[in-house]
Amino acid sequence: MQIVKTRKELKKLLASWKAAGEELGVVMTMGALHAGHLGLVEAASKDNDKVIATIFINPKQFDNKNDLASYPIDTDEDLRKLKQAGVDAVYLPQAGEMYPEGYSTTVSVAAMQDCLCGATRPGHMDGVTTVVTKLLIQISPDRAYFGQKDFQQYLLIQRVVRDLDLPVDIIGVPTYREEGRLAMSSRNRRLNEAQRKIAPTLFQVQNTIRDLVLQGESVDHVLEWGEKVILEAGFDKIDYLELRSEENLTLISETATREAVMGSRIFVAAWLGTTRLIDNLSISR
Repeated sequence: MQIVKTRKELKKLLASWKAAGEELGVVMTMGALHAGHLGLVEAASKDNDKVIATIFINPKQFDNKNDLASYPIDTDEDLRKLKQAGVDAVYLPQAGEMYPEGYSTTVSVAAMQDCLCGATRPGHMDGVTTVVTKLLIQISPDRAYFGQKDFQQYLLIQRVVRDLDLPVDIIGVPTYREEGRLAMSSRNRRLNEAQRKIAPTLFQVQNTIRDLVLQGESVDHVLEWGEKVILEAGFDKIDYLELRSEENLTLISETATREAVMGSRIFVAAWLGTTRLIDNLSISR
């Protein structure tokens, strides 16, 4: 497994692969890897001749400096996991490589930004779409793989690629879950033993909401019930618990058609102490 840290090194490596006519898949990460990341690598390996992973803790997508400062870092262990998973190369740039002195450009998607994490984490989504666009341009992969736990991010990246005519296929991979069905996340490492027992409540509530909505229960009533259960379980705060379209994140209301409801997802973000957990679940599954 090769490790490259600069655009110059990256360009040289990619040129040799492209010259050989090999198709390339990319998995972008901020490190602190778990089985969900490795699932993306597995999917990329099945579709492509070569797989490159990136590890870059992107400062532009953190709206909270304390969150950035406390983000878990274990690069040596991450590299070990990627090598064991069969990754061909890892791009490991520093902040100055990605955002050199004088950098002043932001890639921002006007649509689908005013809700969910876009509303509760100012600047976060612009940071995501900016760094992903830069990496797609630098690497020029045939395919890029993203976990659907961050579903809003996944939709926004699809929109960037479509709107800017970037020649890459964006592949969404279903959420990987821990025992108890908690969505895998690097931030799960922050949870203490008591919080880990509480955290699976998010999936349990989403699962029940899905069942009740499919049975014809009132959307507003069921979501109100879900918020109550989450808080009573021990969560400190809920940023959102909503039903939105899988296609464009339009809010699903009481007057929505059955077809609209069936094409929606339940989205939730809630806090356990200083740890913010997010998840989503398709209504139709």
